[in-house]
Amino acid sequence: MPVRRPLDGMTRGRRAHMATRYHLNTGPAYRRRACSGKCSPVVDRLSWDQVRAWRLRRQHLVDRLPRQPGFDVVADVCGVHAQVQSSAELQLWARVDGVRPADVRDALWRHRTLVRTWCMRGTLHLLTAADLALYVAALRTHDRWWKGAWLRTIGHTAAELRAVLDAVRDSLDGEPVTRQELADRVGERVGPGGRQRLLSGWGEMLKPAAFAGALISGPPRGQQVTFVRPDTWLGGWTEPSAETAWREIVRRYLRGYGPAARAEFGRWWGMQPAPAGRVLAASADELAEVDVAGYRGFVLAEDLPELRATRPGAPPRLLPGFDVYVSGTRPRESLVEPRFADRVFRTAGWVSPVVTVNGAARGIWRHERGGAGLQVTVEPLRPLTAAHRRAVAAEADRLGDFLGAPATVSYSG
Repeated sequence: MPVRRPLDGMTRGRRAHMATRYHLNTGPAYRRRACSGKCSPVVDRLSWDQVRAWRLRRQHLVDRLPRQPGFDVVADVCGVHAQVQSSAELQLWARVDGVRPADVRDALWRHRTLVRTWCMRGTLHLLTAADLALYVAALRTHDRWWKGAWLRTIGHTAAELRAVLDAVRDSLDGEPVTRQELADRVGERVGPGGRQRLLSGWGEMLKPAAFAGALISGPPRGQQVTFVRPDTWLGGWTEPSAETAWREIVRRYLRGYGPAARAEFGRWWGMQPAPAGRVLAASADELAEVDVAGYRGFVLAEDLPELRATRPGAPPRLLPGFDVYVSGTRPRESLVEPRFADRVFRTAGWVSPVVTVNGAARGIWRHERGGAGLQVTVEPLRPLTAAHRRAVAAEADRLGDFLGAPATVSYSG
């Protein structure tokens, strides 16, 4: 007799495996540790279809936002992954009607309403300028840079590292400088060791400096990257306490990516489950625990009524590579069937462009310019209906408008 699988695709054994793999401890002792006795007991049981629909709405992937100069959507999704600039622009295209690539660049370099910096998981993200101080206040608590293993790697003592980071800050202002120019200035202040580290191919000093609020990306100068000092580039800022920052970040994360347990929150931010649990525990008075087909995670208690009332279903969407909905969804089995996971989450941290149907991955896609048009190629992971294909064609038309070329769609695989 075949094994019957629920809609989320997981057998009871698979859920048990997830509980071990993702540290999804659900016993009384864990709830006391994570909630400090203040969270509501588990009273709500939800489906993954509900959760996916709710997440999509919170991330503006159902009802897109109108074109706006400030890109408030970036705050709503807790930053946009920006290791690849074109991917960042496409993530905003997916959520905002009428936007153009130039709008994103203008927001970064002309209007200065967006910034590009190292943030969650030590990867480059776009943040709103108004939110930068909030994230820096939390990033400052990251202690990896001050541990023996890292200090041995870079060949510095803690005091020498502090001197280099101070020199980075003192060497920058509101005028963009290249990495070579920044390294030369730092070398004048702390000696050749600091200069050498800034020029290293690994860029070991750039992330600690960004986490300390000493630098962000400046506008490119030809093929060269530049850096600026954020408080000068943006005209100053007011940094909240770490406690205040963490509470607000937890709120924003759960509004867009909840329900989530401590391991999932930790993976999103880039920290171990134990410190992630302590961060969640500090917000326990605002949290409620829910059960989603055997997976237990936290949501904001104030969001429960809306989450309960969410009806499953969402239109098909073309999401670009590294999209934050895809990379931020946990557990991953709630997004993509395990047998297809390596098609979406590839080696070296690459995340494929994904076709979603009702918020679940149902295909991957790519686009290429050729001749006078844009070719969009879709590789379904599961069969797509005629209605799904019509919706994909409409998405491709939007993409063609964004990139300035008429689009055609083909299917392979």
